[in-house]
Amino acid sequence: MEYAAMTFWLLVIVFSALGVHRLWSALLQPKIVNSILLPGTLVATLGHILGLLITGGTVDNTTLITDDDSGEPQTGTDPKPRVPIIGAVIIALLPMVGCAAAIYAVAHYFGTPILQGLAEQFKPQLHLPTSYPLFFEMLRQVLTLVERLITVVLDSDLTDWRTLLFLYLAICLTVRMAPLTGDLRGSLGAIFVTGIIAFLMSRLTESAGNTVASTWPLISFSVAVLLFLLMVSLLITGAVNLARTVFGK
Repeated sequence: MEYAAMTFWLLVIVFSALGVHRLWSALLQPKIVNSILLPGTLVATLGHILGLLITGGTVDNTTLITDDDSGEPQTGTDPKPRVPIIGAVIIALLPMVGCAAAIYAVAHYFGTPILQGLAEQFKPQLHLPTSYPLFFEMLRQVLTLVERLITVVLDSDLTDWRTLLFLYLAICLTVRMAPLTGDLRGSLGAIFVTGIIAFLMSRLTESAGNTVASTWPLISFSVAVLLFLLMVSLLITGAVNLARTVFGK
């Protein structure tokens, strides 16, 4: 059940990131959004290019941020990976793996106090809502998680450049876990494959299970960041649309 829960919350991360990115892109020009998220955009693009190279795809006309309406990174109009089905999964997986690895590194060097404070106030592992009561318990759990994150951030030293850098990079990297254009199906497949591989590895070695358990603090942190950003983005979008309606624009 632990691996099913991990798979579920990875899906929550991907769809929350996608929702935040689309809400921001509706309020601002997409290329401005991707420029603000430049560190995450760079990591995701490099992961995408690496996935193309591994699967025998074509990388040409690479652009980090395009000038068209999408504003998305571009690595060619027809990549043609030579590995069917699994190729799309690998191409979609590596940007997420790159962002996750970058979050881990940034948290290790700059965000340890915030993660430790969050772990002290909240049990890191999130559960899978397998019943009607557990679904509402899950909602209460994630709201508490977001509340604890805000409390820990406000109690931290916001005048320290390391704290501000960590928060900025955490936002960039978590939001850029949203699938790149055309990678949504591959991302879903990649998450399910990751859950299955983690489950099989846990049956073979005990260390694999310990590795999965050690990832829960980062999963919980990413969920908290993205849900907070999603709630704030929805409120801002609602306020902007209300203002446009009132003032006739």
